[in-house]
Amino acid sequence: MCQNGSMARGWESKDVASQVEAKRLAGEVQAKGPESREAAQRERERLGLTLARTRVLQDLERATNPFHRQSLEAALAHLDRKIQELV
Repeated sequence: MCQNGSMARGWESKDVASQVEAKRLAGEVQAKGPESREAAQRERERLGLTLARTRVLQDLERATNPFHRQSLEAALAHLDRKIQELV
């Protein structure tokens, strides 16, 4: 197995965890049985935005650079607005 020296340790497990969460959330969508294609599409988009929001929050918890924090806070506000539009 080839290892990438520039990849952060634990990156693979974070990626697997996000995939598991996405499948769990997708299962919830299927269990609800959306009435239309539009409703299913909106729900998938909302779930994607929710996953992105979770990732931004995790990054924000670790960020120490004020400019990076400011960028992450702006991204979080944008994601919150987009999620509210879909609700």
